[in-house]
Amino acid sequence: MDDKNLIGLYFERSEEALPETESKYGNFCINIAKNILGSEEDAKECLNDALLVLWNRIPPEIPEVFSALAGKITRNIALNRFRKNTAEKRKGNETAVVLEEISEFVSGSENVEEHFEQKELISEINAFLAEYPSEKRKIFVARYWYFMSTAEIAKITGRNEKFIHNTLTRTRTKLKKHLEERGFEI
Repeated sequence: MDDKNLIGLYFERSEEALPETESKYGNFCINIAKNILGSEEDAKECLNDALLVLWNRIPPEIPEVFSALAGKITRNIALNRFRKNTAEKRKGNETAVVLEEISEFVSGSENVEEHFEQKELISEINAFLAEYPSEKRKIFVARYWYFMSTAEIAKITGRNEKFIHNTLTRTRTKLKKHLEERGFEI
């Protein structure tokens, strides 16, 4: 089923929308959540929560890219669950490592002014990545969006882990410089 028909099911409030979404995007969403949480069971619960959020958001929202919306919702649910589950112990987990690596670029503040600045920051990060070489951009996104380990990224890219690690380190350094040149305090 294509996304247009799938969105149509949501607008009709058809109960088929949820199993169709799970059939088409379930594995994609579960993989995102599993990379963050490290647990298949928790990942499946995140998928169920994401399906409920999709049901409540469509309508009125009409997603431009359904997979992106489903992935983003699942990712946010998994990150919230991760924070809740590991509030007092954040070491030794791949997600904690990823969050630590990227922590200087993101903030958890709920302040409106900082929220606006964070939107500007996200826009600037996207602009930086748009100009970055494709392979290195994919490595960066795999690590910091999909929370993949360096070993997983090495496997799918055919590169060794040292290359992946060095690429991520250099990319973070260049991104930091890029952001500082544009007035962001890192």
